[in-house]
Amino acid sequence: MEKSVVKFSHCNKDIFCFFVPEECPECGHSFSGQRLDEAPVSIPNPFTNGHKSPCSFLVAPTDENKLREFDGGSGDLHTGITNTKGVVFNYTKTGVRRDYQGWERCLSVPLVQPDMYNLLDQWDPYLEKFSATSTWDPIWKSFNEETHNCYNYTLMFINCVLATQGKRALSKDEFTKGFVLPRIKRASKYTILCREISENHFYIIDSPPKEAMETDEEGGDGSDGHGKT
Repeated sequence: MEKSVVKFSHCNKDIFCFFVPEECPECGHSFSGQRLDEAPVSIPNPFTNGHKSPCSFLVAPTDENKLREFDGGSGDLHTGITNTKGVVFNYTKTGVRRDYQGWERCLSVPLVQPDMYNLLDQWDPYLEKFSATSTWDPIWKSFNEETHNCYNYTLMFINCVLATQGKRALSKDEFTKGFVLPRIKRASKYTILCREISENHFYIIDSPPKEAMETDEEGGDGSDGHGKT
């Protein structure tokens, strides 16, 4: 897992690092006995342990691309659904697999509110019954990278649950744009940020105007900063 990233501002720069230094890496000004203009803030880590995220939709790199970054390429990503105990159900070429480990670093979309007791009680039976249908049996229907894959499996299950609640189904574009892509973009930025800090100790960008800071929760996006030791 990545180290915690903190951000502080000084001399009109936003400075990202794993710990606040004794002096500003940009201008050399000592922080000893002095307060920063604004208190350092922690940048939320977008990754989570999927096995500790019950009743969730998960996104992780495929087995063949474990070392790749979350760059948004669908061919490099694998999806699954957790049951109430954190077991990850995911569709592969051999059918539905139940993983008890291997999803310790992934992106998670919670699907059930804690107070939805009836759905929580039915979640595991729903997931088991859905996964046992012939739709996901490779003998009856083969895995297809484009039309019958892990994403189809997870989204179809989500829509089945929505149907039991009398809610309309989500299209692939709706779910991707609304829930998946924003998380992938945050994860990609965070990964790049951690890499830059690991290589250069700091990642420094110009501080945005106050108005922009109020609407930007992500900090620097890696497009115009520079590393500095």
